[in-house]
Amino acid sequence: MSQERREAMREINGIAGLREVEGNELGSSDWVPITQDQIQMFAELTGDRQWIHVDAERAAHSRYGGTIAHGFLVLAMVPALAAQVFEVSGLEMVVNYGLEKVRFPAPVPAGSLIRVRVSVVAVTESDRGHLALFKHTVEREGTTRPVCVAEQLRLLIEADR
Repeated sequence: MSQERREAMREINGIAGLREVEGNELGSSDWVPITQDQIQMFAELTGDRQWIHVDAERAAHSRYGGTIAHGFLVLAMVPALAAQVFEVSGLEMVVNYGLEKVRFPAPVPAGSLIRVRVSVVAVTESDRGHLALFKHTVEREGTTRPVCVAEQLRLLIEADR
């Protein structure tokens, strides 16, 4: 992460600070490339070797004009991209609690640049800490339609709990 990005990252002070930004967009990450090498490695790792991802010759004749990234590859990049946008301080730990809704409305051709915009949807108390619902909207440079929209729950555990 660049020094400029570190300076632009929003630091939120604990649960109280997160409640203050509830309902607001926190910002967006840097643009990062999705390369064919990443797509190939993801295909090997997951066993998802569908031709539209890994067969450049066949994919060139498809409606997309080339290979496209796996939706789950794009989704898997969300935590690292979101970490460029914000950090909640004063917590013992933050745990991925799950996904509420995930959609892949548009493809990501190999060679594209993507970024994520992050919003805080809701913060609620639970018996194990607080649950924060974040909306992640992944965009592809040069297009207006998002390529992934995912609502993620994170369990936030305060240090003194």
